[in-house]
Amino acid sequence: MKNVAKAKDFFWKIGFSFNEQHDTPSSTCMVVGEGHFVIMLFEESLFEGFSQNKITDTQSSSEILISIDAESKEEVDELAQKVKDAGGVVFADPAESQGWMYGCGFADLDGHRWNVLFMDFAKLS
Repeated sequence: MKNVAKAKDFFWKIGFSFNEQHDTPSSTCMVVGEGHFVIMLFEESLFEGFSQNKITDTQSSSEILISIDAESKEEVDELAQKVKDAGGVVFADPAESQGWMYGCGFADLDGHRWNVLFMDFAKLS
């Protein structure tokens, strides 16, 4: 992340929580879902050291697409609006896909791409 504090504020505004016990000025511990899956957000120079690789230019390429489950179409719509309100970019507006999925795609403040999907398995054929 270019700025961990700004990234943390963005993700907090769209509904994520954090394990404050693991916060430092150059990293934070984001908790996802009821299973408490953890995503660490690192300052770019710290991440480069861990990964021993260059940082991807998210304006011209993607290194990852993280998908998040939604419980309903309304949850997808609400999250897309929260992303916009928090300064993120919705690059794929909420829409139906393949007759059984409803989702959207957004980029966080650093351009990392996320996908939010509601999957109606009853419609899966």
